[in-house]
Amino acid sequence: MSSPFIEQIKVRRTIYALGDQVSHTPEQLTTLIQDAIKHSPSSFNSQSSRAVILFGAQHHKLWDIVKAELKKIVPPEAYPQSEAKVDGSFRAGFGTVLFFEDTDVIKDLQQKFALYADNFPIWSEHATGIAQFAVWTTLAQEKIGASLQHYNPLIDQAVHKEWNLPASWLLRAQMPFGSIKQPAGDKTFIDDATRFRVFK
Repeated sequence: MSSPFIEQIKVRRTIYALGDQVSHTPEQLTTLIQDAIKHSPSSFNSQSSRAVILFGAQHHKLWDIVKAELKKIVPPEAYPQSEAKVDGSFRAGFGTVLFFEDTDVIKDLQQKFALYADNFPIWSEHATGIAQFAVWTTLAQEKIGASLQHYNPLIDQAVHKEWNLPASWLLRAQMPFGSIKQPAGDKTFIDDATRFRVFK
């Protein structure tokens, strides 16, 4: 038995060797990314996920912010390695998706459904994870490489200031994407017996 969807999932890999040679236009990619997020499920249909999509100079600006914030905390002798990683992989790509969750939506749900108040922040994390996976898999189908980074909360304040974003938007992840300069290596898996239990 085979599943086209499973085959699509298998194509999605973490690609660190990114380039900017993409045949898609920013407009085409924006539509794909927006559709992937719009059709991702969320608890109570909260639609709490938000995204900022950066191309060109705006994409570069994000990773310059990352480097500037890293320089404040990374020891001077180690910073060149961090800078090389950012420049050689993430900044070298074609664009970046910033994933956020709107905390105002979460607070509103907590008030409306007090019985589940403690769960809504957890379910918000589920929502952003699903949205990230949907975008990542969508890009992979277009033969566009991507990786998922987490420089939040280090860059949160600078990102909000640079792009004048609502204070309620909580940054959860960054996804640089672009052409695949070097494919991912073989993926290894732990034994199924360790991960799964089946009862009939």
